[in-house]
Amino acid sequence: MAITAEMVKALREKTGLPMMECKKALAEAGGDAEQAIELLKKAGSAKISKMSSRETSQGRIACFVDDQRQRAGIAELLCETAPVASTDDFKQLANMTAQQAAMLDGPTPEAVLGQPCPSDTSKTIDEFRHEVFNRLRENMNLKRVASLKGNVAHYVHHNSQVGVIMSFNAACPAELQADLCMHIAAMNPPYLKRDDVDPKLVEEERERAAESAKGKPPQIVEKIVSGKLDRWYGEIVLLEQPFVKDDKQTVTQVLMNVSPDLTIDGFVRYHVGGA
Repeated sequence: MAITAEMVKALREKTGLPMMECKKALAEAGGDAEQAIELLKKAGSAKISKMSSRETSQGRIACFVDDQRQRAGIAELLCETAPVASTDDFKQLANMTAQQAAMLDGPTPEAVLGQPCPSDTSKTIDEFRHEVFNRLRENMNLKRVASLKGNVAHYVHHNSQVGVIMSFNAACPAELQADLCMHIAAMNPPYLKRDDVDPKLVEEERERAAESAKGKPPQIVEKIVSGKLDRWYGEIVLLEQPFVKDDKQTVTQVLMNVSPDLTIDGFVRYHVGGA
């Protein structure tokens, strides 16, 4: 069967692949467009497998919030080069993964990739990833995903290299939500509250503080140790950090200004290439 330019053009518009690849697939499929698409998918899968070991040091963070369902998701999608990370296809893929992560409890990359595409439920996100790979020809790796429930908020930095989702125990004003998300993005606190800190790390810090006060009266040593621990917690614990927009108040004090019982239940901060 003769492969016409119109047939090649139609297949290219459907797949986004180069003209010559579409023509070759159509020729192999005897002009059957659906069979040609399957052949292109198989060829793409083989290329993905071959390129899977290539380094992915670029990418973007995507966040999604469903206020009605009170769910938030965050995803780190990696690729090989910065130009690919800025393409519409890659952005759409990243946004899809964050959206589907939001709908799962304890999501994993594998579970998210197996979910249907929000824009086309006839295919999975992984199948869409293969289509994007066929168009962009770079290794792509969904490195990590997470979700939160409740009164949720999010923030993605303008370069999409840092993103934050967080949840509150009650309604929080939108402006403060945004400010606290940006605080987390800027200050990168490892912990939410004191109880989250590894007791071994606390003991090591306590020993260092005590060593610095060695030789002083016991009551003075205890005050010095307590003060140093408080300052240390203020560096690594979100609720005790000085608020970036008003360092005379801690994050907890800022929340209490809204309501005595308002607090943060959880947060997730990702940056591209982070641990």
